[in-house]
Amino acid sequence: MRQIRIHDSLTGELLDLAPREPGKVGIYVCGPTVYGRIHVGNARPFVVFAIYKRFLESVGLDVSLVCNITDINDKIYTAAVAAGRPSKDLAAEMAAFYIADTDRLGVGRPDAEPLATESLDAIVALIEDLIEAGNAYEADGDVYFSVRSHPAYGELSHRSIEDVDQGEGIEGADRKRDPLDFALWKQTKPDEDAAWPSPWGLGRPGWHIECSAMAEAALGADFEIHGGGNDLVFPHHENEQAQTSAARGVPLARIWMHNGMVQFGAEKMAKSVGNVLSLHEALADNGRDAVLIWLLGGHYRQPLSCSDERFVEAKARAQRIVEIGRRITDGESPEGLLQYRERFFDALADDFNTPAALAELFSWIREANRLEGDVGGADLRLMLEVLALENLLNGESESDQPSSEALELLLARETARAASDWAEADRIRDLLDEAGWLVRDAESGPSLVRKQ
Repeated sequence: MRQIRIHDSLTGELLDLAPREPGKVGIYVCGPTVYGRIHVGNARPFVVFAIYKRFLESVGLDVSLVCNITDINDKIYTAAVAAGRPSKDLAAEMAAFYIADTDRLGVGRPDAEPLATESLDAIVALIEDLIEAGNAYEADGDVYFSVRSHPAYGELSHRSIEDVDQGEGIEGADRKRDPLDFALWKQTKPDEDAAWPSPWGLGRPGWHIECSAMAEAALGADFEIHGGGNDLVFPHHENEQAQTSAARGVPLARIWMHNGMVQFGAEKMAKSVGNVLSLHEALADNGRDAVLIWLLGGHYRQPLSCSDERFVEAKARAQRIVEIGRRITDGESPEGLLQYRERFFDALADDFNTPAALAELFSWIREANRLEGDVGGADLRLMLEVLALENLLNGESESDQPSSEALELLLARETARAASDWAEADRIRDLLDEAGWLVRDAESGPSLVRKQ
């Protein structure tokens, strides 16, 4: 088996993947806080770790991928108040949207997707253990983690104790023993419409303790890989690591694997900034294959640029795969092409270098196009299956399917035609033409065909 190495944020080094139990790997990834539809930046860790699971399974490992859903959080209360809705209803609706939107990526679902609302017993038990160990304390219905009680605090984010700011503002400042401490349990407030019982009264868990408890419940402590965006290193992952290490005496995870941010220009994509492209909009406009190829086209640890040009490039790459699919058979690949498969897997084993792996895949296609006649495509199919792109070999590119917006325009055109508003119908036809779609009218009804 290939030696698999991953960059570890704690040590700053490439570490060998060393399972606790031979052949088995546990991965926990911090999922979304469900107060709105997710954007393509949120989709990046979902795709990175889903494809990483597929790669590890392709080399014979048994992988358990856990990706939580944060459905108890300050942001949910705030969004619910703004929308005039119960916070539980908003969270449930946005969680359902998250499942539906990420299903369309076609990379598979995690093996477990725990909800914070369904993990309260484990969360409360972990807080109780921290209090008993002397690492946490209760104050008027709140519970706080004592940062100075854990000497290793700051090891993951490489911060000194003087540089710590939990981002909690003045909340609980009068109840904290030390401004550095952070909340494990928060007593309910008058403007919050949902609360849960605990030994300290009605309230809700802090964000950080939720993930520590859910990760341990699913995988145990000291599991193989903890993943998420690099914007979570501090304070979220630092606090997760401190909580579990203090309570259990072992690290939460052996390797901390962080993906870079999606950017518009030089700025991180974020709902708080307002520069977001929703995942469902990106899928509707560009097709699943182009979105997936774009997300895999940059090294996971580096920032990823989001632009129309990047999606155009991704669509062209998808089309290259569709075209070679017309020539390949199910047979073994020619010996001269085997080197590309080997280098493809070598690239993924070396810190999950998906751009290098894609380069080898397209080198395979380039060389195959130079051969006469049909070509055995077993190697290509294997590579594409790892990347969840094997559908392209059957000519099933979603890039060739009309977007929801295009279909809505087609329906509006039919409404205008039914009303004999020919000027409006022509205007809509021209809009579709500009968007790359030709309208074909037939007795069975109109359809859209991608312009070549």
